[in-house]
Amino acid sequence: MIDALITCLALNIYYEARNQPIDGQVAVAHVVLTRVADPRFPNDPCKVIKEGPVRNGLPVINRCQFSWYCDGRSDTPKDTDAYRWAVYLATVVAEGKYDDPTGGATHYHADHISPGWSFAGNPVATIGNHIFYRWGAKTRSALEKEVKR
Repeated sequence: MIDALITCLALNIYYEARNQPIDGQVAVAHVVLTRVADPRFPNDPCKVIKEGPVRNGLPVINRCQFSWYCDGRSDTPKDTDAYRWAVYLATVVAEGKYDDPTGGATHYHADHISPGWSFAGNPVATIGNHIFYRWGAKTRSALEKEVKR
């Protein structure tokens, strides 16, 4: 059985980046883990992914941090091969076996949109058709060191 952390990361990779190069898929997983280490965000991967306003116990449509979670569509993957790959990548990233290709990005968006928040961040990488940003100067490893003190 796959644990909740891997399931959440895998679904996020699947829905946000399954059409991206491997580094782009890994980067999406690392954004979640970087947020977990950052005190501005929840300290649990599933809570990071599901963060957003709720009304009547349900996420408000199109208002989540990761759009697939609150787009009103089913969250059951249809492409089983792509989902199996996402589970594999989620596992190796969670185990620390794949370095963060963004160097600590906390946000990203597809290159065909321009969300208002994108101008406030520091662009750190473009991978596939995603632009990655880091808000604040701290990387995940720096944040993790602070937490351990």
